[in-house]
Amino acid sequence: MHDDHDAEQVPVGPPDGATTATAEAGDHDTRFFGQPWALAHVFGVEMWERFSFYGMQGILLLYMYYTVAEGGLGIDQAVATGIVGAYGGAVYLSTILGAWVADRLLGSERVLFYSAIVIMAGHVALALLPSVWGLGIGLVLVAVGSGGLKANATSVVGTLYGAKDTRRDAGFSLFYLGINLGAFFGPLVTGWLQSSVGFHWGFGAAAVGMALGLLQYSFGRKQLPEQARIVPNPLPRDRRVLFAGIGLGGVVVVVALVLAGVIRADNLAGIVILVTLAAAIAYFFVILASRHISGDERSRVFGFIPLFIVNVGFWSLYQQQFTVLTVYSDQRLDRMIGDWEMPVPWINSINPIFIIILSGVFAAIWTRLGSRQPSTPVKFALGAIIMGCAFLLFLPFAGGGPNSTPLLAIIGILLVFTIAELFISPVGLSASTKLAPERFHTQMVALYFLSVALGTAIAGWLAQFYDPENEVPYFTVLGLIAIALGAALLVAVRPVLKLMRGVR
Repeated sequence: MHDDHDAEQVPVGPPDGATTATAEAGDHDTRFFGQPWALAHVFGVEMWERFSFYGMQGILLLYMYYTVAEGGLGIDQAVATGIVGAYGGAVYLSTILGAWVADRLLGSERVLFYSAIVIMAGHVALALLPSVWGLGIGLVLVAVGSGGLKANATSVVGTLYGAKDTRRDAGFSLFYLGINLGAFFGPLVTGWLQSSVGFHWGFGAAAVGMALGLLQYSFGRKQLPEQARIVPNPLPRDRRVLFAGIGLGGVVVVVALVLAGVIRADNLAGIVILVTLAAAIAYFFVILASRHISGDERSRVFGFIPLFIVNVGFWSLYQQQFTVLTVYSDQRLDRMIGDWEMPVPWINSINPIFIIILSGVFAAIWTRLGSRQPSTPVKFALGAIIMGCAFLLFLPFAGGGPNSTPLLAIIGILLVFTIAELFISPVGLSASTKLAPERFHTQMVALYFLSVALGTAIAGWLAQFYDPENEVPYFTVLGLIAIALGAALLVAVRPVLKLMRGVR
């Protein structure tokens, strides 16, 4: 479905220095649709995590800006969309923390397990704790937990296969199906519960879903290979106290800034944007200034910069599915089917259907084209241009009253969203690994996630400028900016490929 779905397809092998003996020994295990049975356990926890994540996100914005009489919190709509964007950006920032904890302290499997527990606690907080405090505690827990799980689920799946196992790509495709099944059913269940019996029942369903995934995984995790538990680059014991102190100090500073009123709900998206931008600049500087990379490697990092910028632009539009499109579906969309009105969150289940249908089509096209398929910069450019066109498709319906936009129109626009996603998202993480210097693989993957975090936070910040009474400027300006970004990259394809030094 979304950004993480495609990123998580990228096959990842055992951690550095790990033996593949266990994975090779499991090669003959075909009990899960021809794949190792252990895949079923990761498939299950990831499917239920996506069920709970997108189920909760489908009703989150409505919960914030609906009035108290409607079961919501009555937060200003512009502030609420900013919070959703900041939360989405924080999820991707947390993937960096989750990857670091796995690499230096606990290993991928343990981080995945503990992250699932944190996610469930977050959904329980949203379901049971009242007011804005329940919202804050729940979102922090879900963001941190989802980041940890997202960063490590792929690595755990990669440990199930030996280096020469031809089933690897098929196994990741099955894993990807689980992601989209969860993303499809989550908003359907929580949306129905929200519209029937209230928001907290919807959040409760997300908690139950995560509990089911955690229960299944807790029974099956012992069957995972030992490589999944290896800590690739252990932090020396004498440095653990220092890092624990830095982490605790960071938490204290954030709490102090919240209590002092520096970090507020109405500026949260802006703060996440600034923090993410600073982190990205720092990462680029550290890599490019390193004396341990060759001239070719440095050139490839420079070649990644225009891809990074276009990726930020793409996600800043695409992630408005959870901000502007939610408001639009609530206030503009005709959701009546006969005498029955479709719940607003069900709109979020349309995209995964298209992804399930079209991802195989795109994979077949790229396979058939082989070396003749478009290069990575061309795919990025086309993805941004198509995303911009998707925003322009809102214009024929702009200025209409309540229930003025036909459901089929939104389905068509979301189809264009999906086509744009399939041009840019599946190759994004792959490109970051191919362009990464030998000594900075993790940092380049972190940079990819920072581009998604930055785009997601910007999506929340931009939504404050959306005015249902004057939609034309919003959709026109953003659509044209995305098209211009893509067109600029198309013009620059040759110099960018030259910088990429043989990587397509």
